[in-house]
Amino acid sequence: MDRAVRAVPAIPGSRRGRTLILCASITVLMLAIFIGGRLIGEDAVAADFGRQNLAPSLRHPFGTDWLGRDMFLRTVKGLSISIAIGTAASLVSAAVALVVGVAAATGTKALDAFLTWCIDLVMGVPHLVLLILISFACGRGMTGLLVGIAATHWTSLARLIRGEVLSIRSQPYILASKKLGRSRLWVLTRHILPHMVPQLLTGTILLFPHAILHESSLSFLGFGLPPEQPAIGIILAESMKHLSSGMWWLAVFPGLTLVLVVVLIDKLGESLRTLLDPYSAQQ
Repeated sequence: MDRAVRAVPAIPGSRRGRTLILCASITVLMLAIFIGGRLIGEDAVAADFGRQNLAPSLRHPFGTDWLGRDMFLRTVKGLSISIAIGTAASLVSAAVALVVGVAAATGTKALDAFLTWCIDLVMGVPHLVLLILISFACGRGMTGLLVGIAATHWTSLARLIRGEVLSIRSQPYILASKKLGRSRLWVLTRHILPHMVPQLLTGTILLFPHAILHESSLSFLGFGLPPEQPAIGIILAESMKHLSSGMWWLAVFPGLTLVLVVVLIDKLGESLRTLLDPYSAQQ
């Protein structure tokens, strides 16, 4: 009986250890893809008509396209661009969500009603339609993508932060600080914002997959990055013209790689939520 009792506390620790290893592994993999894509030069993905339309092999794992370009190198380079755009857009969206959520929860009733209406308005418009309109208005390209993604992906996190802040404001230690004469700014910086760090960090990571998918969607439809960029959306759009000729690897491997990156990032966010949530840590 004593041995069984002593063995029980080891279960949560082993689970947290596996979660930490998983988070570290995914982070290292994403960094490797990003750095590897940045190190790939233009010569490595240049046209080589001596190796046109080669099927996947050990030398070319993802095959080559109609211009003789190595699809594995193009895919890695495209993923590095997607990771950079997703990171920048997620950080900006998280910052906007934090400001809007805190302002709505700590401001006046009129401000709260106005910001809540803005959140509902943005969430009521289909993301892809709004993204296309914003990207087109900003001249497409990298700027249009960043502005469009950042302007449309903050709403869910802002609503979550607003609800968390409203819950924190009713806690006894917040009321005690107000009774002691602490200002709103002091309560905000010392009590509320530190409590929001886990939610903000997890929410930022979970925004990342949506940003990557919408970046690829816009580029696929022709409203994102220019055609000379080896982005995943551009690669998939170009491959559609050659699927009928049997060159299936042009779309299958880049598409599966994009899905794998999105799933891994989503898994990273869920694992990080488990680590930072004190209730999940005791399960």
